[in-house]
Amino acid sequence: MALLKVKFNQKKRVKLAQGLWLMNWFSVFAGILVFSMGLFLKIELRKRSEVMDNSESHFVPNSLILMGILSCAFNGFAGKICYDSLDPTKFAKWKPFLKPYLALCFFFNILIFFVALICFLMRGSLESTLAQGLKNGMKFYRDTDTPGRCFMKKTIDMLQIEFKCCGNNGFKDWFEIQWISNRYLDFSSKEVKDRIKSNVDGRYLVDGVPFSCCNPSSPRPCIQYQVTNNSAHYSYDYQTEELNLWSRGCREALLHYYSSMMSSMGAVVLLVWLFEMSVMVGLRLLQTSLESIANPEDPECESEGWILENSLKDSFKSALESLKKIGKFNQVEADAEGAEGEEGGKTPAITTVS
Repeated sequence: MALLKVKFNQKKRVKLAQGLWLMNWFSVFAGILVFSMGLFLKIELRKRSEVMDNSESHFVPNSLILMGILSCAFNGFAGKICYDSLDPTKFAKWKPFLKPYLALCFFFNILIFFVALICFLMRGSLESTLAQGLKNGMKFYRDTDTPGRCFMKKTIDMLQIEFKCCGNNGFKDWFEIQWISNRYLDFSSKEVKDRIKSNVDGRYLVDGVPFSCCNPSSPRPCIQYQVTNNSAHYSYDYQTEELNLWSRGCREALLHYYSSMMSSMGAVVLLVWLFEMSVMVGLRLLQTSLESIANPEDPECESEGWILENSLKDSFKSALESLKKIGKFNQVEADAEGAEGEEGGKTPAITTVS
């Protein structure tokens, strides 16, 4: 028994073809939207590539760009088929291509669904990428005179100002690295010497943070040095001075920013997938309803359209049998080639008569 069998007359077939033509062009615009989202996300990731450890995060925008291009191509082609199906003579030339095309559409829709899921599931990979990238970026913050790293200070400062964050996980991350360049340290000062000697690695560590960690909403001038020393400042307790420095780490801020963006894009791609599925189902009904016309010379006659010619179970079984036949055919060919090779390798025995 066919799955989702529907009866069509000439009027219904024309309406279906016209509706599918319109839906396909809407899908082309949806493909442009997906392409634009991927391009936008790629640009946003490129802006902060210095604080990302690897290029895994670019898998999502690259996939969106590819799906957008394929969606425009597939739906533009389907729109042409639907337009030509209004004329039986024009539709006849598309008949040999429709089944392979629908098979490609099926796999394309699986890819779209996979990309939508990836948009929701990339949070873990993005978090580890940001954590390591920000750690390296903070380490190179002081290298303003080193070629290839001289821009890192500006990058980190602009990042902390824009996203209202400080450090990797929090402002105390700056206490564990030397973020002040040796160029600006007075090595004749006893305080500087003592700090460097007190550190195993010979680094100048302070309980201070860059100026970009300061919260402009704070009612008092920003305290960025001796942050944890309450006695060094009048009427100050660093544990209660929430407005002095940004309390949120940049990893959390960036993760929230990119995760929200990817989740929104994933929801849009999921809607596009549902729309593409409905277009594919409609195209299959149109194909079968046109091919099942009993008398092609009488376009007014009724016909039947369906999604699957047999039930879902029977269709699955026949697909498995087809795959097995293909496998057996390939095996027979391989055995035949092997036998020919063995025969060709044998050399006839030569007997000499004396």
